[in-house]
Amino acid sequence: MAKKWNMIVDVEKCDNCRLCFLAVKDEYTGNDFAGYSAAQPSLGHSWLDIKRKERGTYPIVRANFLPVMCNHCDNPPCLQNAKNGAIKKREDGIVLIDPEKSKGQKQLVDSCPYGAISWNEEKEIPQAWTFDAHLLDEGWKKTRAEQACPMDVFRTIKVDDKEMQQIQAREGLEVLEPQLGTKPRIYYKNLHLITKCFVGGTITQNLGSVEECASQVDVILEKEGQTVGKTKTDIFGEFVFDGLEPNSGIYHLRAKSTSWQLTTEFNLGEESKYLGVLELQTK
Repeated sequence: MAKKWNMIVDVEKCDNCRLCFLAVKDEYTGNDFAGYSAAQPSLGHSWLDIKRKERGTYPIVRANFLPVMCNHCDNPPCLQNAKNGAIKKREDGIVLIDPEKSKGQKQLVDSCPYGAISWNEEKEIPQAWTFDAHLLDEGWKKTRAEQACPMDVFRTIKVDDKEMQQIQAREGLEVLEPQLGTKPRIYYKNLHLITKCFVGGTITQNLGSVEECASQVDVILEKEGQTVGKTKTDIFGEFVFDGLEPNSGIYHLRAKSTSWQLTTEFNLGEESKYLGVLELQTK
């Protein structure tokens, strides 16, 4: 079975330093690579971009960053919409837009459901990140983005599809918009930080005239009678349950310590939710 190129992107590690973006710009802006790509314009193109996602409300807010690029799909819509062989998918999984055959084919920009194809107005050609194919063909083992990243966000690997499926299952990897059926070769770790919701709150206890944060309290999240999560409050009395499906409905929450307890329920909508300050009551 042929080995193919794949990229694993760990969302949790990305801190938006944008060195990957700059590395791609440095590689392609003003540089033609015959058979691979024409030079990227100095302005207007982001072949590798960083999307920002904020979740939650004060005082529990999470901001995460999602590197996005051409997904080098196994079932690429751009290939289906190309004329005159303007796009090819190589045996190693990489999808390339021919900088000469694609001239005038602006329809390819809209054909990508991920918005990964840009239009070069000056050259009248569509362009996208080439997976640094010109470098990999020279024997490089890492893309420029991976080399530039100080946080180890990116991992470039070349394995057969069976091994990639095993890695995907073992590491809990996901792809963007799987329902589209495009079968991307860019995989994401910890994608729930972008696509899923969390619920959080602050638990206190009234000790006479003083209300204090309740730390190390057991907190249990339930849905339809089933436990979906367990955690403990931190020193500030805060807790978070992450990875919940948006619009997933009614949940029940219970908290308890040796002599205190509370119960409450909430409806989880499209966005993450802060439940506010919840006060323990004596048993």
